[in-house]
Amino acid sequence: MQKLNPRIITISSFLIALNIVLSRFITIPGVINFGGFPIIFGGVVFGPVVGGIVGAIGDIVSFIVKPTGTFMPHFVLTSALTGIIPGVMMKVLKTNLPKFPLWKIFIAIFIGQVITSVLMVPYFRNILFAHPLLVTMSKAAMKQAINIPAYSIIIKTLVEAIARTGLLKIECSR
Repeated sequence: MQKLNPRIITISSFLIALNIVLSRFITIPGVINFGGFPIIFGGVVFGPVVGGIVGAIGDIVSFIVKPTGTFMPHFVLTSALTGIIPGVMMKVLKTNLPKFPLWKIFIAIFIGQVITSVLMVPYFRNILFAHPLLVTMSKAAMKQAINIPAYSIIIKTLVEAIARTGLLKIECSR
């Protein structure tokens, strides 16, 4: 397992801040929210531990900065898994950064988003707030039909661009 060094901690802090901004301030509730992107990026690039930390801390700090109702730890778990699952899948698929096929990143994100955004969040919304399960699942699936390919392409492009600049030794980070 990769040790958390000062560089990874600094980048993780940036990803947490980006998560807060994207999930609380640059969003249209129920329509557009890209808060999951920094979490997924952390998991894919730096592994499941960093992805989980970025997701959990980002969710908790987001709630502190701009609360939206009562604090629910269910959603902290979901946010952590949003980073953990793609990170684990990248390891399972034996993906080497910075060069990796787009389909591997797509599969990693697809599995993570289906489990968290399409299954877990609607289920929690159903048991906590009595939101209709099938309606929230279908809305989440439609959003993820756009987000998953977009996240995959953006992450692949960013990783390759960062690797070309030499600013971050990505291959050493996993």
